[in-house]
Amino acid sequence: MKITELLTKPTILLTMTSAQKEQAIDELTEVLYKAGKITDKNEFKAAIVNREEQSTTGIGDGIAIPHAKVKAVKDAAIVFGKSKAGVDYQSLDGQPAHLFFMIAAPEGANNTHLEALARLSSILMNQEAREKLLNADSPETVLDIINSYDHEEEEEQDLSGKKNTVVAVTGCPTGIAHTYMAADSLKAKAAEMGVDIKVETNGSGGAKNVLTDEEIENAAAVIIAADINVKMERFKGKHVIQVPVADGIRKPQQLIERALKQDAPVYKGVSGKEEASSDKKETRTGFYKHLMNGVSNMLPFVVGGGILIAICFMFGYNSFKPGDPTYNKFAEALMTIGGGNAFGLIVPVLAGFIALSIADRPAFAPGMVGGMLASSGGAGFLGGMIAGFLAGYVIVLLKKLFSKLPQSLEGIKSILLYPLFGIAITGFIMLFVVNKPVGILNKAIAHWLTDLGTGNAVLLGIVLGLMMSFDMGGPVNKAAYVFGTGLLASGVYQPMAAIMAAGMIPPLGIAIATTLFKNKFTTQERDAGKACYIMGLSFITEGAIPFAASDPLRVIPAAMAGSAVAGALSMAFGIGLRAPHGGIFVVPLVEHGVLQYALAILAGAVVTAVLLGILKKPVKNKI
Repeated sequence: MKITELLTKPTILLTMTSAQKEQAIDELTEVLYKAGKITDKNEFKAAIVNREEQSTTGIGDGIAIPHAKVKAVKDAAIVFGKSKAGVDYQSLDGQPAHLFFMIAAPEGANNTHLEALARLSSILMNQEAREKLLNADSPETVLDIINSYDHEEEEEQDLSGKKNTVVAVTGCPTGIAHTYMAADSLKAKAAEMGVDIKVETNGSGGAKNVLTDEEIENAAAVIIAADINVKMERFKGKHVIQVPVADGIRKPQQLIERALKQDAPVYKGVSGKEEASSDKKETRTGFYKHLMNGVSNMLPFVVGGGILIAICFMFGYNSFKPGDPTYNKFAEALMTIGGGNAFGLIVPVLAGFIALSIADRPAFAPGMVGGMLASSGGAGFLGGMIAGFLAGYVIVLLKKLFSKLPQSLEGIKSILLYPLFGIAITGFIMLFVVNKPVGILNKAIAHWLTDLGTGNAVLLGIVLGLMMSFDMGGPVNKAAYVFGTGLLASGVYQPMAAIMAAGMIPPLGIAIATTLFKNKFTTQERDAGKACYIMGLSFITEGAIPFAASDPLRVIPAAMAGSAVAGALSMAFGIGLRAPHGGIFVVPLVEHGVLQYALAILAGAVVTAVLLGILKKPVKNKI
């Protein structure tokens, strides 16, 4: 797509009258509105102002590029404005702005639009182009100047086998303008200095020109010119210069010289003292990294929805059911919000963000759809994990296959090809390959439990406890829950009490362990452990998943042991529970001994905590 398909005569203003920044934004926004490019001036202006509050888009040299990506934009467009007198735009160099390019991108902007906007950013780095635009006296002249500099991007330089090179990463909050301007500024200055450089851009369309392990290894240093979080762990052991994206635009020579001299601290990773402020969280690779991306985004739905469900039961076992004597409209709303919606999104969100971690934005939709199919098809938490990894690697394969398509089709990949084929392939595999065997597995476990229930009650409590902590919300956990709810209909209430007690143990045991054995956990884990108190008391077993995922060989056995103790004691005490939920909200409702039930839960949690204290090794760095 040519830039002049976005910048047209109706969006060119050669005589701006504004003197101040806010007036200039209003004046340019009005041009967009009159041209029919935006539907809501106030919403668009709010997005522009929000971007300005993060860092000024007055980049210096008399240029300002206010930009926003928001749903109020009807069609992607660019407004060119020129002010002879200049506007006090709070630019980086303190000088007035004379040339304005206001960029309006819709939320669903495709790669074709974004690439055109990136090329515009590159043109603005050319001094000759800026001078010609300052002297332009008609819209036609402006368009001719832009067209004369609007060329397809050159292929990125291959640094394979080269030593003493420089690598860089650029990124800005909207990923539209500054990202590419900083990249072009660094590349232009490096060419002038005779330095080999490769720049990875983290733009709105995803990461491009991604740095390879070999290129990072061979580089003298790494320049991070970004106002967003970037993946940092890959730079462990390298000299890393971290600056705002504006410095990449304004100070490329200084940054490159510092890189060549290795004038920067060595990045020591999340366990070292030089941990980057933009990358505080622990970074893992491969399976754990992708899984944790899904889990961390899933947890808010688990926590919020789970607590709302627990509050609902405070009004009565069936208070959310119309027609029941205890029916309460507010309780029904709590159950609808927490159980019907928040919990309904857990598996799709898990799958979507696992896929996103693997293959970036094109994989998100296939992952979400795969997760929905897992949820509705009875595959549950395990099915959602499978769907996420499946969708992610399907998109990885499609990217390789579609890389051979003509360049002219590049723009339709993200908007058409990836979602179409990604959703279809993931969906068919989930429907016809994954869901059925996982569903059969769940049913087989339920039948096995029913047979076991005729034997020793304590043994049943142990088995149910082990199942509740084995996958913490997954199909095995859910099979135990279904078994318990099925027995409620038959008037058997003891297994449900054991199941609910066992489900509280993993997060409670972890919470106690992080309190008693602080030297075995990082600061981040200890902070998360405090939240586990609330999640455990609210029967949110999934609160333990981040700990289990990071150290499964120690955490899962410890949790299973504690849950087995709680389940066995609950059955031994003969405690019953009619409500199909756990947590402190239903403890007062148990039959045959509230204190004994609390003792069973406490004993199980202490067992888990002590085992964690014994099994886990002291951490060398507690950050």
